[in-house]
Amino acid sequence: MALDLSKVGERERLKAQREPHWQRLRAGCFLGFRPSKRGGKGTWIARAYDEDAGKYRLKALGDFGTLPGNEMFAAAKKEAERLADLVETGGEVRAKMETVADACREYAKTRPEAGHRFRRYVYADAIAKVKLDKLRRRHVKEWRERLEAQPALVSRRKEGEAIHRKRAASTVNRDMAVLRAALAKVLSPGAPNSEAAWQEALKAVPNANGRRTLYLDRNQRRKLLAKTDGEAAPFVRALCLLPLRPGALAGLTAGDFDKRTAELTIGKDKTGKPRRIQLPAEAANLLAAQAKNKLPGAPLFMRANGKAWDKETWKHPIAAAVAAAKLPGEATAYTLRHSTITDLVSAGLPLLTIAQISGTSAEMIERHYGHLASDAAVKALGELAL
Repeated sequence: MALDLSKVGERERLKAQREPHWQRLRAGCFLGFRPSKRGGKGTWIARAYDEDAGKYRLKALGDFGTLPGNEMFAAAKKEAERLADLVETGGEVRAKMETVADACREYAKTRPEAGHRFRRYVYADAIAKVKLDKLRRRHVKEWRERLEAQPALVSRRKEGEAIHRKRAASTVNRDMAVLRAALAKVLSPGAPNSEAAWQEALKAVPNANGRRTLYLDRNQRRKLLAKTDGEAAPFVRALCLLPLRPGALAGLTAGDFDKRTAELTIGKDKTGKPRRIQLPAEAANLLAAQAKNKLPGAPLFMRANGKAWDKETWKHPIAAAVAAAKLPGEATAYTLRHSTITDLVSAGLPLLTIAQISGTSAEMIERHYGHLASDAAVKALGELAL
């Protein structure tokens, strides 16, 4: 059962100990209370997580002895949240957040992918204007219902009507996850089964995220490249050589590649955090050719009109090449990412290294590709037979 330090009686029953009794206020923000061994009022402590330093920051808040017992928690909570705001913003005073939209904009400052989802499903919705202190489960439940009813765009062709499909449960989960994370940064979870339990309406649909199973082997990928038109060929070839998200690859600029060291800096990605990877000769030569005679800010993979590739422009040449090469019709740009990651896991590269290169978590790699590592281990152990 979660500790509730706002109740005077519950604080009085706590055991006196060196380690404070902690209550989570929101993600990365905790309020602690240490009862007095000598019958005093006890002391309050704030704890906030510093992502840059990778550790918690602590601050002693005192005993708030001048306040009645039933007002101490509110005062301590305010100070703890103030510390968290300072830590999370690097010591800068955070802009006042009043509405759900404010919380989302703050969260999206360092998370580009979250910002895209908020623009599509939150900012233009009625929930955006709801005050954070007035947010209730019904608000979030109604927003979720509207999200689930909204069809997902499959294709937006130059000619003819746009093609839509029913929104998949896995897509709903991804769209809800960023709103849940943004609200968790500024709100503590409400009491279970109450109107204040805003978080309950954002629970993920269980078992919705199926594993990507379509795999194109090297021969199939060569066939795909052979049928890809000249404009898209460098972009598709890079997808076959590097386990990057198509959006991250499309967002690269000429200045992101250092020809001297064969290093690539990936800055615009789902994680929002830049990373550098060392490239092998074939990939380095491809990127060097793409960066030649371009200004640092120009798209590394440039279309004929001088613009960068995006989801709406890369899908058509890839679909055409898939059909021409007589490959499975469901193959997409993401199929190439899945295929390259599969090859890396099968080759025995450590899962953590693959996660760092591809810009995802080791947990995700383990969940979706761990069975391949196990197969490789069984094969290696079999070779020990005498």
